[in-house]
Amino acid sequence: MGRWSILVGFVFALSVPAAHAPQAVAGEAEKVRLVSRAPFAVVARALEKAIADEKMGLVCHANAQAGAAARGVKIAGNQVLEVFRNDYAVRMLRANPEAGFEAPIRIYLYERPDGTATLVYRKPSAVFRPYGHPELDTLGAELDEIFDRIARQAMAAR
Repeated sequence: MGRWSILVGFVFALSVPAAHAPQAVAGEAEKVRLVSRAPFAVVARALEKAIADEKMGLVCHANAQAGAAARGVKIAGNQVLEVFRNDYAVRMLRANPEAGFEAPIRIYLYERPDGTATLVYRKPSAVFRPYGHPELDTLGAELDEIFDRIARQAMAAR
């Protein structure tokens, strides 16, 4: 009995680190990740303009470097912009109120070591797909096109 408990304990101990090993992030394949050639600040301004040009609402803008600077700390550029529009919200909520959890759609912009920017967002179609509603599929496809234009315009900034 003693040998079995030692063996079981040993096997369990070997399996614990595997349970905590890094896992692939869900939805990673459906993220759009673009790297700019322009400086971070230029891309950040262009991103806000692109959102406005597409007549989308900037619902929330979390600016980590501005917050850190207010405390006297300097960090690389790091911003989260949450984007949506009321007419899309109405359609989304009519299709499935639980999908309201997904709005607004996040765009993450961060500064690279060379001073350029990386822009990342999850495709809206991927965000809404798990709800299994045809109207949300249509909405996601429409938003994919809009977010693609926003991203391309921001990345074209020089």
